[in-house]
Amino acid sequence: MAATQKIAAGTAIAALCAATLAGCGTGSEDSGDAAHGPQKGGQAQAPKNAVRLIGDGSTAYTGAQPNLPRPERLRPGRKPPQFVVFSWDGAGEDSQKLFSHFREVAKENNATMTFFLSGVYLLPEEKRDLYRPPQHSPGRSDIGFNDAQGIADTVEQLRLAWQEGHEIGTHFNGHFCGAGGVDEWSVEEWKDEIAQAKQFVKTWRTNTGSRTAAPLPFDYDKELIGARTPCLEGRKNFTRAAAELGFRYDSSGVDNQVWPKKKRGLWDLSMQLVPFPGHSYEQLTMDYNFMVNQSGTSTQGDPDMYEYWGDQMRDGLLQGFQRAYDGNRAPLIIGNHFESWNGGTYMRAVQEVVEAVCVKDDVRCVSFRQLVDWLDAQDPETLRKLRALKVGQAPKKGWASYLSADPAPAPKGVPGAPAAKP
Repeated sequence: MAATQKIAAGTAIAALCAATLAGCGTGSEDSGDAAHGPQKGGQAQAPKNAVRLIGDGSTAYTGAQPNLPRPERLRPGRKPPQFVVFSWDGAGEDSQKLFSHFREVAKENNATMTFFLSGVYLLPEEKRDLYRPPQHSPGRSDIGFNDAQGIADTVEQLRLAWQEGHEIGTHFNGHFCGAGGVDEWSVEEWKDEIAQAKQFVKTWRTNTGSRTAAPLPFDYDKELIGARTPCLEGRKNFTRAAAELGFRYDSSGVDNQVWPKKKRGLWDLSMQLVPFPGHSYEQLTMDYNFMVNQSGTSTQGDPDMYEYWGDQMRDGLLQGFQRAYDGNRAPLIIGNHFESWNGGTYMRAVQEVVEAVCVKDDVRCVSFRQLVDWLDAQDPETLRKLRALKVGQAPKKGWASYLSADPAPAPKGVPGAPAAKP
């Protein structure tokens, strides 16, 4: 696929009826023990002289990821921070320049995000037969492939994003949905698809002939800890495969605005249902689903409705945010695509949500990696209490009373645990 063309989002998802982590410094009195921005005592910046090329030099170990805060346990009686995760399916840089645009939006609003890369966006069209999708012929992809310029542009954005503290996840490869798609894959077929997604990242220099190009600054085998499946399908066998491969979370489900729990050893960070202005039912926190419920299967509907439709998505997400912010403080999970559907109105809406919520007190716009780091650092009893709160429900007697008990000490080696004695 030419770099001057839009990267397709893939087969339609069936229509369904917003920094840093807490615990990085001193926050406000009733917040979750956090200050904005990477703090002293957090993860070290990657040392400049610690570059170790991996494989053909497409990737490299450069040390710990920079610009990540250190998670700490919530102090007794403190209100948890309001986490918001903005995530992007099939992240790639094309002529729309939306990847680079939203990196700047994130930077301006003290946010980090998760970019779910489609592996075939690092595979040139002429090498398409290297992809052997489960249950499909070699070289088949429902979202196409890329060209040398598109791959170079995408690699540059991935490099800069990781250095800025964003997460690089995976949206796998061919984006097969519906009959004959990912929902029919076995555990072993999911493992094969994941291995290929990693392989295309680890061999992009060889596959493009760009032998002297700078590598991606991370080891993808270690970097990759989570995903979202195409069309939110095939989750059952994917999560089994992911758990065996050491993944830490999955974001392929649909849930209400409640605190997450683990399923099959993975944090279930499903997208959520939020109010849908003008309707009696709620809407999934994804741009595509808003579109389908507004203009049907047409990605470019009535131009006279573009502004209204964008406002509708923005206001629905903001209502969902406020419901959690004033209520149970459950993390808000939002999914998007780098697309100009309905005149780009959903991109405008997402940007306005980022600008409205990520600058608020006690709000942490983070990646999934940062969220699971925080969750893993918490006392299990604290998480149990948080999960007991229903959608929009704040503790009746206030947070100071609800979370007043001293948490159990974190086990050694867990984020937030006391330092070992010399």
